[in-house]
Amino acid sequence: MPYPPTYTAELVTDEGRLAGLAPEWGRLYRRCAAATPFQSHAWLHAWWRSYGTPGRLRVLLVRDGRELVAAAPLTLVRRPVPALVPLGGAISDYGDVLLDDERGDAAAAALAGTLSRAARSALIDLREVRPGAAAERVWDHWRGPRRRVPDSLCLELPAAPLPELIARLPSAKSQQRVRAKLRRLDALGVVSRTVPPGEVDAALRRLLELHRLQWQGRKVTGEHLRTRFRDHLVRAVGPMVRSGDAVVTEFRMDGEVVAVDVTLLARRLAGGYLYGAHPRLRERKADVAVMLLDACAEHARAPGRSTLSLLRGDEPYKHHWRPEPVVNQRLLLARRRTAPLLSAALCDVSARRRGKELLRRRQERKERAGGGGT
Repeated sequence: MPYPPTYTAELVTDEGRLAGLAPEWGRLYRRCAAATPFQSHAWLHAWWRSYGTPGRLRVLLVRDGRELVAAAPLTLVRRPVPALVPLGGAISDYGDVLLDDERGDAAAAALAGTLSRAARSALIDLREVRPGAAAERVWDHWRGPRRRVPDSLCLELPAAPLPELIARLPSAKSQQRVRAKLRRLDALGVVSRTVPPGEVDAALRRLLELHRLQWQGRKVTGEHLRTRFRDHLVRAVGPMVRSGDAVVTEFRMDGEVVAVDVTLLARRLAGGYLYGAHPRLRERKADVAVMLLDACAEHARAPGRSTLSLLRGDEPYKHHWRPEPVVNQRLLLARRRTAPLLSAALCDVSARRRGKELLRRRQERKERAGGGGT
């Protein structure tokens, strides 16, 4: 589809220029209904400061006159093949581009053309694309070789208050158990409050300390314990709280903070991103999952917001709530000259999938031989 001659493209490779985009990026973000908090300027700029490789920033912008109408926040990687991948990396549950909904297909076509020119000898590799994402509109306008493969599984609930989520449970007995857990939290005197913007940084540091305590001696995502992740979270979430794209909740028992949670908010969805809980909660028979879901469901209630995402992961406790499985997609876009890179990337995807399956089978054999789980 041709797009207006007033459209112009820009490639941003300088961190200072990325920082200066905040006001117009925020306006575009508000005009893209499919956007998630992982496409907010605060999240992306904070990620780049913690994880970006100097010289690899590749942010593509499309303007109509002076108005920003499309953006693709990307960075260049070299392995396993040269590729432009979304900013946000592995700590972001959804990857996407931004498109001005009012510009329709024109903005999508313009961004697709800009991506094709900017890619040169690299593949476009868009990971963790949620169904209905803006990137799917770019996919529709892509003129070169392309492939779509499954990415991570996310589990989703309706954005409803906890009583309605309890009503989804399969039996009266399971519903009674959850209500009993809520009564237990009340009996323990657990109370929650939304952390005001001025106290967010301190609350986040407390969250990470509680997160370390709760996982002590158990397998944990190592990245969450690193200084660069702490710096990213503090830099990103404070501005996101002020702009309404995140909320931080702390939980107190006996006057002491025993848990802190970060919930990310977008126009269509909310998602509990990370929490830390003192082991004393479990020792006192408090159900932390119920406590967190109660608070997250309350924050998720807003006009137009239909989804409470449990984000990536297939943990058994999530299935207790009968969520809908939603599979993210990986969109691989190539030019004709870079079609061999597309083939190589698909081979890498296949090899990794086989490796994971072999590891899963080996673990199952160990568990059967040992008579139980590890």
